[in-house]
Amino acid sequence: MERLANSVILSWGWKRALIALLAGAIGALALPPLNIFAAMFVAFTLLVWLIDGAAGAPEGGWLARILPAFATGWLFGFGYFVAGLWWLASPLMAEPEFRWAIPLAVAGLPAFLALFYGLATALARLIWPDGIGRIAMLAVAFAVIEWLRSFVLTGFPWNAIGYTAMPIPIMMQPVRLIGVEGMTLLAVLVFAMPALLGTGKGARLGIALAAILLAADFGYGYWAMQRFAARPGKSEMTVRLVQPVTGLDEGVTDESRNAIFEKLIRLSTLPPQGAKKPDFIIWPETAIPFILTEKQEAFTRIAEMLGDGQTLIAGTVRAEDAGPASPKRYYNSAYVFDSDGQIVSAADKVHLVPFGEYMPFAETMRALGIDTIAALPGGYSAAVTPNLLSLPGGRQLYPLICYEAIFPDEIGPAAARASALINLTNDIWFGRTPGPYQHFHQAQVTAVELGLPMIRSANSGISAIIAADGQIISGATIYTSGVVDSTFTLKSVSSLNSSARVMNFWLLSVLIFLIAAFSRVSFIFHKN
Repeated sequence: MERLANSVILSWGWKRALIALLAGAIGALALPPLNIFAAMFVAFTLLVWLIDGAAGAPEGGWLARILPAFATGWLFGFGYFVAGLWWLASPLMAEPEFRWAIPLAVAGLPAFLALFYGLATALARLIWPDGIGRIAMLAVAFAVIEWLRSFVLTGFPWNAIGYTAMPIPIMMQPVRLIGVEGMTLLAVLVFAMPALLGTGKGARLGIALAAILLAADFGYGYWAMQRFAARPGKSEMTVRLVQPVTGLDEGVTDESRNAIFEKLIRLSTLPPQGAKKPDFIIWPETAIPFILTEKQEAFTRIAEMLGDGQTLIAGTVRAEDAGPASPKRYYNSAYVFDSDGQIVSAADKVHLVPFGEYMPFAETMRALGIDTIAALPGGYSAAVTPNLLSLPGGRQLYPLICYEAIFPDEIGPAAARASALINLTNDIWFGRTPGPYQHFHQAQVTAVELGLPMIRSANSGISAIIAADGQIISGATIYTSGVVDSTFTLKSVSSLNSSARVMNFWLLSVLIFLIAAFSRVSFIFHKN
C-alpha cells in the first residue's frame, strides 16, 4: 500500500493529471444506477495522495502553494462530473437547433462544476496537517463547497458527494439531522480514511473511526426505521400514478396533442389494480399537452373521466395575460381538479431550470440567437413563493415540480402543514441514461430529509410512492407505459426544520475543523 501511495504522491505531469481524472470518474460509479459504494473509497484515497504531492513552491506565496492542489481538485471534479452528467446531452440531441451546445453540456458544465472541487482541495491544502488531520480538513472543505454549490448561481447540487453515501434507505436516515451537506462531511471523512494506510501515521485510529461512523450510520438507520414502522399512520390514501411515456417527438400537432390527452384519459380509467378504486389520479409534469384554458372541452373530458369523489392532480402549462402591451407569461404548474372537472387548487413552479426553462442574461443571449429549450416564447416565469395544493377533504400536498425535489433547503415551513410531498416530473428528456435514476434517488433522499412521504409521477419513470423513511411502497418500471395503484398510510416523521439541520451541519463542521487545526498546530510544533 505504501508503495502505491508513494507512486501516486510522486507522480508528475500527464500521469498525475490522468490519475486525478480517473479518480473522479471512478467516484462516479457510486452514483445511480450502479451505486458501487466502494468506488468512493478508491476515489478519495487517490485524491488524498494526489494532494499530498501537490505542494507548490514555498517562495511563491500562498497562491502558488495552493495552485497545484486546485488543479488536482479541478481534474478530479472534471472526471467526476463528466462521468456522472454526460447524459445532459440527451435533451440537446432531441432538439436539432441546440446540438451545437452538446460540448457545453458534456464538458462545459462539468468544467464549471469542477471549479468548486478545485476550491475544496485548494482550501484543504491551506491547512494540510499530517495524519488524520488532513482527512478532517478535506472533509470540511468538500462539505462547505457542496453547501456553496447548492445555491450559487441559483444552485445545482446534483450528485453532491453526500448522495453517494446513501445508496439504500437504512443509510439515508441521518440526513434528517444534518442534511445532504452534513452527509457529505461525514462521507468524505470515511471515504478518505484508507489513504492513511499508505502513509502510515494515524492509520489504525483513522480506520477505526471510519468503521465507527459506518456502524453508527447503520445503527441509527435501523433504529429510525424500526421506530417509523411502529409509528401510527394519520390516514389512508389510494392513488393512481399514470405513467404515459409520451415521447419528445409527440405533441407537435393538434391531432397528436389530442391523442396524448386521450391516452391519459384511457390510462386513468383502467380498472383498479386492487380492491379499492383510486381516490386520486396523478398525471406527471406538463402532461396536459395544451393550454387548458384555451380548450374548454378538455374540462368536460376530465369531468367524464372522474368518478364521484375522485380527484385529478395534473402537471400543465398555465398561461397568464400580462396586459395588452406585454407578452403572455407561462408557468410550469400543477392543477387539482374535483370530480366535476373544476380546478380547485393550483401551484406554479418556483425554482426553474436555467437554459431549460428560462434563459439567464436573456437579452444578451437572445441577441446571440440563443433561446431556452422549452418550447415556449421566452420560456417560463417563476412563482414568487410555493403554494400548497389543497385537496377535497382538507388534506394538503407540497408540490415539487421537476428538479425542485433536489433543493430540500428551499422547501419552506408550509411543508409542516402538508400530508405529503408530490413530485411531478418529465425525465424523458434524459432518455435511457443514468439521469432519471439519479433524479429519483435524490428525490427519495429529500423525502427522508423532510420526514414526509412522497408521491412521484414521472412521464417515463421512475414513478413511485416513497415512504417518509425512504422505502419504496410501490412504483412503475422505467419506460413502461401504464398505471400504478397504491393504497398507503400517510405517515410522517418528526423532522428538524431546515435551519436546525443547517445549524447541526455547521456545528459538526466546526468540530471536525478543530481536529484538523489542532493536528496542524501539533504538526508544526513537532516539526520545529
